[in-house]
Amino acid sequence: MSDTTTNPKNHQLIDRVVIRFAGDSGDGMQLAGDRFTTSSALLGNDLATFPDFPAEIRAPAGTLAGVSAFQVHISDHTISTPGDAPNVLVAMNPAALRANLASLPQGATIIVNTDAFDERSLTKAGYEADPLSDDSLTAFTVYEVPMTSITTQSSKDLGVKPRDAERSKNFFALGLISWLYTRPVEPTLAWIAEKYAGKELVLESNLRAFKAGYNFGETAELFESNYEVKPAVLEPGEYTNITGNTATAWGLIAASIQSGLPLFLGTYPITPASDILHELSKHKQFGVRTFQAEDEISGIGAALGAAFGGALGVTTTSGPGVDLKSEMMGLAVSLELPLLIIDVQRGGPSTGLPTKTEQADLLHAMYGRHGESPLPIIAAGTPSQCFDATIEAARIAIKYRTPVILLTDGYLANGTEPWKLPAIEDLPSIDPAFATGPNHTEDDGTESFWPFLRDETTLARPWAPPGLAGLEHRIGGLEKADGSGNVSYDGANHERMTRLRAAKIAGIASDIPPTDVDHEDGAEVLVIGWGSTYGAIAAGVQRTRARGHKVDQVHLTHLNPFPADLGDVLKRYRRVLVPEVNLGQLSRLLRAEFLVDAVSLTQVSGIPFRAAAMEQAILSLIDELAAEADGEGSR
Repeated sequence: MSDTTTNPKNHQLIDRVVIRFAGDSGDGMQLAGDRFTTSSALLGNDLATFPDFPAEIRAPAGTLAGVSAFQVHISDHTISTPGDAPNVLVAMNPAALRANLASLPQGATIIVNTDAFDERSLTKAGYEADPLSDDSLTAFTVYEVPMTSITTQSSKDLGVKPRDAERSKNFFALGLISWLYTRPVEPTLAWIAEKYAGKELVLESNLRAFKAGYNFGETAELFESNYEVKPAVLEPGEYTNITGNTATAWGLIAASIQSGLPLFLGTYPITPASDILHELSKHKQFGVRTFQAEDEISGIGAALGAAFGGALGVTTTSGPGVDLKSEMMGLAVSLELPLLIIDVQRGGPSTGLPTKTEQADLLHAMYGRHGESPLPIIAAGTPSQCFDATIEAARIAIKYRTPVILLTDGYLANGTEPWKLPAIEDLPSIDPAFATGPNHTEDDGTESFWPFLRDETTLARPWAPPGLAGLEHRIGGLEKADGSGNVSYDGANHERMTRLRAAKIAGIASDIPPTDVDHEDGAEVLVIGWGSTYGAIAAGVQRTRARGHKVDQVHLTHLNPFPADLGDVLKRYRRVLVPEVNLGQLSRLLRAEFLVDAVSLTQVSGIPFRAAAMEQAILSLIDELAAEADGEGSR
């Protein structure tokens, strides 16, 4: 292969580019996008990704329903979203072109696999005429590349069947884009060699396809130039490329180590949370135990049992699983034991949109249990922040002896970004503070252990794992007597215990940071969000400020309880915009809690917000305020 540092063609520096790989769900677009992302991360670019794939394992080939796409945004400066629209679309077949064409701005580049544009494939995609020859793509720069035929030709002398060789065409596309955007090729070549070691024909076919794609870009008289995105200037440190699910898994391991508690995951596989189980199962050297239960109820039951036994009990799921776990969550509230329930949200209700993102479980997390059973709720805002949010959820669960719900979603779970590895000494210490002896003196002067005798500051009860002499106690779902923990049917005691549990959760507000406001003097509009809307909100705020307007931003990590000063913060603004990938759940909570006239910006289309939509919504509120001021001035 040619030296990637020199090129006889025109070579242009650009500050950013958004590329979308799209093809049939069996075309390996997620793999191609992931490898391009990894090479960009190694080069030092800032980046953000958006994998978008169908729910079916193998949707009908060549149809719109079967299109799988992977979008990656790379830049030489800090970015927060995978990009509103692709600058480049790699379309492996007609369905991929048609499914993504509406998202392309005029002037975008389209690279198509012409071998796939036969009559049968065009018909499957719903085309009446070939878009490559009917002038329907004149608004774009189109490059026609016979990817399939070149890929099969490159492996012909190996004796590989054409149908098998064709499977490597995703590596041809990756090689071509690697040349076009001056990506380092050595990491990809090394990865192929390692991934397919022992499968010599597959290994060689993929290597040849990648090199053929790269060399096609180098030698074909097709492209006027190639491009380069320089590394971003990031804070010094060691970085890795990470997804939200991986960050969550690593956060659980870190919480286990920082607390000294063995980590137990009791779970049932469900999209998009399953990768947390897959990742944790690789790390038994840290004392991690993973249990794939027969159903969602068994998964959380095992995790709660582990918590009773003195472990960091965790269960992972998505919306349908939260439905099934709710009764056991109520038991955990009654037992007052540490437990993490990680909900990687997806489109609902019911099975809904399993591979699409949504933020629609907030009210479920708040109220989705019978009885008065409040729980702390933590939400991660970016893929890498899943690590810190997980540790914070574990800290609260252990300190306050309570189940905690951690909310992420499909966009965060599968999205990728660079993450600076934290210093171990900077991680918070978490003290489980197990009970060590009797804590109550009976009327006759004997010492005993009362399992619901609370800490005066936190209102947390003692945590006494079984097997400790003198600390034997009874647990179960029936109401407990305050202090002694004996079964009690007394109404006055039930009211006291209900109010104590609620006060314990409310008191966590004094143990979390004050509201972090990205502030500008004179701003009258606040944009407040939670979860994965962070990137689009941040980009929309930056664009609005670049226009000369003032706007502030708050992004909440703690959703129950809210930061203690949040009400005072909200009162400073004339307009409060609340963007959510639901129909306005946080805005309902803010209205109820603080009587603020929150303006909802919502969508439930299975995809994240675009920064342009955020910018437009902010500008509309600013225009409203200007119109009001003009009206008052003319009176």
